[in-house]
Amino acid sequence: MVVGLAALGLCVTVGLAFSGVTQAGLSAPGGAAIFLGGLTGLVGTYLALLMVLLVSRIPPVERAFGQDGLLRWHRRLGPWPISLLILHAVIITIGYAEAARTGSWHQLGVFISSYPDMLAATVGLGLMLMAGFVSIRAIRQRLRRETWWTIHLYMYLALALSFAHVIVLGPAFVGHPLTRAVWVVVWVATAGTVLVYRVGLPLARTLHHGLRVVEVRPEAPGVVSIICRGRRLDRLAVSGGQFFLWRFLTKDLWWQAHPYSLSALPRPPHLRLTVKGVGDHSGALARLRPGTRVAIEGPYGTFTPHERRQEKVLLIAGGIGITAVRALLEDLPMGSDPVVVIRASRNEELVFRSEIVKLVGQRNGTLHELVGSRRSTVLDERLLRELVPGLGRRDVYVCGPEGFVAGMVEVLGRSGVPEDAIHHEAFSL
Repeated sequence: MVVGLAALGLCVTVGLAFSGVTQAGLSAPGGAAIFLGGLTGLVGTYLALLMVLLVSRIPPVERAFGQDGLLRWHRRLGPWPISLLILHAVIITIGYAEAARTGSWHQLGVFISSYPDMLAATVGLGLMLMAGFVSIRAIRQRLRRETWWTIHLYMYLALALSFAHVIVLGPAFVGHPLTRAVWVVVWVATAGTVLVYRVGLPLARTLHHGLRVVEVRPEAPGVVSIICRGRRLDRLAVSGGQFFLWRFLTKDLWWQAHPYSLSALPRPPHLRLTVKGVGDHSGALARLRPGTRVAIEGPYGTFTPHERRQEKVLLIAGGIGITAVRALLEDLPMGSDPVVVIRASRNEELVFRSEIVKLVGQRNGTLHELVGSRRSTVLDERLLRELVPGLGRRDVYVCGPEGFVAGMVEVLGRSGVPEDAIHHEAFSL
C-alpha cells in the first residue's frame, strides 16, 4: 500500500508537469527544454520530499519496511532527486536562454539577479549538493557521525528555500491555481508530518515520562549501561529488540540524537540501554552524571517477537548486537525453545552472559558462544546446520555491525531460510 501511494504521487506529479503543456509552447524557441526542465524539477522535488518522508518515523511505514529497509530505500533514492534537480537547473537555463536568444551563463545571471526567489532556490540546490556529497559512502566513513548528521540536516533547509520559486515560476503552476493548490498541500503535509513525528510526539513522550540518568555502569572494556529512571514507564509500549533515539541534555550532547537499543525490557521505574564507545557521542556517554535529563524519540524498529511466523526462533548476535538480542530474548514466551548464537572476538565482549544464560534456560533454549577471530571462527552454512536443528523451520533474528548482518543474511539465504523469516537490525550510520 505504501509503495502504491508513492507511485500514485509520482504519477500525479508527472501529470502536473503535462497539465500546462501546449503544442505552441513546445514549438516556441526553448519550449521543449523549458518543459523538460520543469518535468525534471517536479519529479526531483517529489523524490526529495519522499526521501524526507522515508525517515520521518511514520508508524505504518516503519512497521511495513523496518528501520533497515527504510534506510536502504533512502540511500537508493538519494542520487535521483539531486541528479534530476541538477538537470532541471541546467536544462531550464538553456531553455530560457534559447527563448531570449542569449547565452546560458548570461541567462543564469539574470535568473539569480532578477527572478523572484531564484537566489534562495540556488542556495537550496547548493545545500542539497553538499548533503549528497557527504553521504557518498567513502566520504561519510571519513567524517565524524556528528558532522555528517549536521550537514545532512541542511536537506530540510534546502527544500524550504526551493519551495517559493516552484510555486511562483513553475510552468505547471503559473495560471493554474488548482495544480498550485495541490502542490502546496503536498508540501504542507510533508512539513506537518515531519513536525508531528520528529518533533511533537517525541517532545510529548519526553515530558510525559521525565527520564533522568541514575547510574552509568561499566559492563566490559569500552561498554557501559546507562540506567534511567522515569514516570509511567509501564505505559511505554516497547517490545524487546526495539530502539529509541536518545538525546542526553548536557551542554555538549543536547543537540545530538543517536539510536541505541534497549538492553532489557523496562522495569518501572527504570530503563536500561547499553552502549559501546566507538565514536565521540557513544564514548562521551560513559561520563554522564546522575541527574542528567534524557529526551527520547521512539520506540522504533521491527526487530521484535511480533514479526515471527514460526514457533521456534534462532537469535544471532555479533559484537554489541548482543544488547538488542538480549532484550528480544527476554520478550519471548517461556518454553519457546530458542537457539541463541553469540559471535565475539574476545570473551570480554560477551556482555550480559549470565543474564542470557538465565533467560535461555527459562525458555528451554540452547546457547552457543563462538569466540575468536573471524578467520578462526567462521559462522557458515555448515556450522549453522550443526548448531541449529531444523534451521529452515525457524524465524531467524540477526543483529550486529552492518557487515556482520549483511554476511549472515547471505549465509542464511544459502542455508535455505526463507527471506521473510529473516529479521535483522544493523548498527550503522
